[in-house]
Amino acid sequence: MRVLIAPDKFAGTLTAVQAARAIAEGWARQAPGDELDLAPMADGGPGFVDVLHAALGGELAAVTVSGPHGDAVPAAVLVVGGTAYVESAQAAGLHLADGDVESATSRGVGELVLAAVDSGARTVVVGLGGSGTNDGGAGVLAALGATADVALDAGPAALAAVTEVDLSRARERLSGVTLVAASDVDNPLTGLFGATKTYGPQKGVAEERIAEVDGWLEAFATATDRRTSLEKGAGAAGGMGYALMVLGATREPGIDLVADAVQLASRARSADLVVTGEGAFDFSSRAGKVPYGVAGVASEALRPCIALAGQVLVGSREMRALGIESAYSLVDLVGEERALGAPAEALAELAQRVARTWSR
Repeated sequence: MRVLIAPDKFAGTLTAVQAARAIAEGWARQAPGDELDLAPMADGGPGFVDVLHAALGGELAAVTVSGPHGDAVPAAVLVVGGTAYVESAQAAGLHLADGDVESATSRGVGELVLAAVDSGARTVVVGLGGSGTNDGGAGVLAALGATADVALDAGPAALAAVTEVDLSRARERLSGVTLVAASDVDNPLTGLFGATKTYGPQKGVAEERIAEVDGWLEAFATATDRRTSLEKGAGAAGGMGYALMVLGATREPGIDLVADAVQLASRARSADLVVTGEGAFDFSSRAGKVPYGVAGVASEALRPCIALAGQVLVGSREMRALGIESAYSLVDLVGEERALGAPAEALAELAQRVARTWSR
């Protein structure tokens, strides 16, 4: 039996590569004769560059950029042929922002884009997701040369009085470069479904502050490009999607980009079963997340797809609506303490048990 193992990261515990290896290890204990094909996945968020490097090879260049509060942080640029891949979470991730979102800047992501351009790449793909910033991408624009009548790289609070933004130097800096925003969300920049209202609370924006912070981004959009702020994906990564789009970026779902890179469709057709997974499997998984994307590819290949997750928070009806035959919870099997304390060991144990049911 041939099994395609294509999980996302288990946030906070395992990278996608580690999760794939743990699932394979446990499966092999139960079914040593099965052929296991590992295809770690990502949707544009944390792990995007590592997954693409594992799939595509290429040159991985270490760089140092500005973190959300100005401290130096390590990051990487992956160059494959004439295309460079960077990951916003490395420079502006939730783990770097410390909950102080009103002064957090996305400047380091713009510096990553500059490093990619300086490498000679003519196409730059920016993975968007897992950010701890909510500045509308103003910091990205500042790093690329944009100017305004306020500081663009001092967080969203600094945008309250903005009335004028000049993008000419940033556009000149990127002349001849194709930008791609790899995003797993389709929110606009502002409003009821915008970046602040939808994702601000998980980044530290208090409920009573949402309207004011959203108003700062409204002012920024009015001074820059109001129409683009309403487009799908402008609210990705706290508005970094917007910043890239006003510079001419096209938007592509991160899961689709990675699926194409790892040739997931052809590998699914060669498999008898597809196994995916993530930290928390819930109905939000439908919004461009890895399990939903993998399940869609499996469905097109007429192959069953199952999920292994830290927690399963949907019922069987919702699960099938997401294209998943069955989902199995790590916490239900080993408890939360062990799932967090020894995640690879626990995931391997879960995979071993699941193989009893699904392997021939």
